[in-house]
Formats: sequence, structure tokens, C-alpha cells
Amino acid sequence: MPQKVLISGASIAGPALAYWLGRHGFRPTVVEVAPALRQGGQAVDFRGDAHLTVLERMGLLPALRRVRTGGSPMRFVDERGRTLLDLPAEFAGGEIEVLRGDLARVLHDHSAPHAEYVFGDSIAALTETSSGVRADFHSGISRDFDLVIGADGLHSAVRRLAFGPEEDHVSHLGYYAATWQLPNTLGLGRGSVGYNVPGRLASAGADHRDPSRAGAFFVFAAPELSYDRRDTAQQKRLIHDAFSGLGWEVPRLLASLDRAPDLYFDSISRADVSTWSKGRVCLVGDAACGATIGGMGTGTAVVAAYVLAGELARARGDHRAAFARYESRLRRYAEGCQTGGDRTGRFLAPATRTGLRLRNALLSRRLLLNGMLKLGERVSSTVALPDYQVDDSHVGR
Repeated sequence: MPQKVLISGASIAGPALAYWLGRHGFRPTVVEVAPALRQGGQAVDFRGDAHLTVLERMGLLPALRRVRTGGSPMRFVDERGRTLLDLPAEFAGGEIEVLRGDLARVLHDHSAPHAEYVFGDSIAALTETSSGVRADFHSGISRDFDLVIGADGLHSAVRRLAFGPEEDHVSHLGYYAATWQLPNTLGLGRGSVGYNVPGRLASAGADHRDPSRAGAFFVFAAPELSYDRRDTAQQKRLIHDAFSGLGWEVPRLLASLDRAPDLYFDSISRADVSTWSKGRVCLVGDAACGATIGGMGTGTAVVAAYVLAGELARARGDHRAAFARYESRLRRYAEGCQTGGDRTGRFLAPATRTGLRLRNALLSRRLLLNGMLKLGERVSSTVALPDYQVDDSHVGR
């Protein structure tokens, strides 16, 4: 009997893992708290041999190239709109850049023939038994699985239930980030335009498919704040308070926030878990070793899903051996990628005017910029990927 695996989270790591587990003969079920796939979102990227090798083995490269953004150049301006710094598309966009919503859709469609998807529900409790894990859902139903995987991001419910409170594993890095959609009334073109004052960044860029639409991206420095993650009105007030009184186009962008039906707001944080598995429960992606922004989390999640599924297949039911080999192969690599997130807030919104001038001056030097791009590619490729053999004889039975 194929092992039944419950995966929490249908963003990136979850569908990627479901695809590979299904290909290896497991029976994955993906549960997602949202009522449907999440649309839109910021651009995410893949860079380096490891990312592209896994995407190629999944057969995803053609689909992702059809929805790629073409990269997102970044321009920083002063209060009067004069350019202070131009960064090329490849600086943030890697070799393939897509919107997070497009990536989630492609991964879902690719994995759906191999997995069961349950939207609008989430795990309320986990009870490990001698032969598996009983999962109680907020909908009131209970089901038994052989294994449970937390692929539910930085604020993982599976990690909280199986490994302990979030504050034991997630560290605040001193900044908050927000994104929302708005009409492109600013005449924005390709890429983004950003305005800084110490500790704050307000930026916006046009939608690459619909020039009449745009996306705002705000970052600000702050100690850890106490707020309700489900209270959008409260989060909007925090953003208004942080950016009140600023010039450039900030007032117009804040006015659009009041009317925005969608808002992403979160701290820039990192997750560090001493061991990625506990009994029959394991973590993958940002839940195990992630950073909110800048830690190559998307590419790392896809690589980690490939390795975890492959090791489970190789272990032929021995989850302890599989989880141990998965973590041994991936931990050093994931932690190396994750460190980029530690610098994201300070790069986007340096705390002092001197820091702003220094960032702009240094990144205006093409030699230094090229060196940073090459370093990112090297870091994202520092993992040996086994060629796990897939037996598709079970498909369609």
C-alpha cells in the first residue's frame, strides 16, 4: 500500500513536493487554508544550476518561460524623482523571474494529477500513533496519514503543532514589508521605482502583463510589532503611521492602500529549526529554514522538495533514514542561501543617510554589481543533486 502523506501548504514547496511524491508512488494530500490558489504577489526568481536542474527535471521550464516577467529593473530616486541608482533586471530577477501567483498555479497544475488538493481547511491538531499520524482539521474531520510535511511557510502551523511555539524558531530581523495592487496612475513603466528616507522604502512598479495595473512595495524598520495577522485595517494603519509625511509619490500610494482589497504585510524574519523532523513529521522550505525576502527561498523550496521526495523513495518506507539524509544533504545549502535574507532590510532601507549614500555609490559600480550577481549564482548552486530514479508504472492505476 503506497504511503499516505499529508502536506500543509499549497504555495511553492507543497505542490513541488506533491508532484515528486506522486511520481515516486506515494499518495500525497495537500491542504491549504486559503479557499483557492493565491493570485498575484511579488516576483520570485530562480538562479544557478541547482534551481534550473530541478525545474528541468520537473518539465516546468517551458511553462515558466511563458509567464516570465522578463526581469524587474530597480530605480531609486530622490524626492523630486531624479535617479540616484539604477539596478539591472538580473540583479533581482535571476535567470527566470515569475510572479508568485503564476508559479503557484503552474506548480499546482503540474502536480494535480499526482495529488489530492483540499482548499479552505487547515490542520488543528496532530497526534502521532505507532503506525502514523492522526490529523484533526479545523473543518471538524479527522484523517490518518503515514507522514505529515509542513510546507506552510515562515508561520508554519505544522511547525507550531509538532515543534513548539513560533517564537522559539522565528527571529525578527528589524524590518516589515508590505505589498498591494493599485491602478497605474503614476505612469510607471517596466521595473520598479523606489524612494528612500532612512529606514524606509516606498516603491511601485507596473504589472508586466497589464500596464494599467501596478504593485506597491513598502519596507520600513521597526522593532517587533504586536498586531493581529488577520486584521487588515490594523496593518494598513501601521503602514500609514510609518510613512506619514513623506514626499515623492508616497501620499498617492498610501491613498491607494486605503482602497486596496488585497494586502500582504509581514515582518522580515528568518526561521531556524534545530532539526527539521520529529517522528513522522518533517518541515520543508521556509518552515524549516527560510527568510521572508532575499533568502532565495523559492528556489531552495523547489530543490528541498525534490530531495525530500527522492530520499523518501530511496528509503522504501523508512522515514527516519529518509528525513536524516534529506536534512544532511540540504541544511548547509539552505542556511547558506538563507543568509541573504539577513541583509535584505538593510539593503532596501538603510537606517541612516550615510548608509543610503554608501549603498547607492557602491552599487553604481558595475564591477561590484557583477561580483554580487556571480556570488548569488554560486551560493544557489552549492548542493549536489542526486538523480533519483522515478518509476511511473503506478501512474493511472
